[in-house]
Amino acid sequence: MYLDAAKKQEIFSKYGKSNTDTGSAEAQVALFSYRITHLTEHMKLNRKDYSTERALTMLVGKRRALLDYLKAKDITRYRAIIKELGLRK
Repeated sequence: MYLDAAKKQEIFSKYGKSNTDTGSAEAQVALFSYRITHLTEHMKLNRKDYSTERALTMLVGKRRALLDYLKAKDITRYRAIIKELGLRK
């Protein structure tokens, strides 16, 4: 499996407040970004996999909603996570 417990702990410890901080917006956005990258690579190889395409679209929407929330709540945290993850917006 591409995402095991150790990889999740690594993402949460890097972007969250601690390795058990799974609820902060930054940690969730980082996890979604990792999953989006993985699914994008899968879609490059399997362009007719429509269920994965739908899952990818929904995941991008979830990440966008979290980023919009973070932007409205605390613009400095929003700018920091955007810069750290290398997202366009």
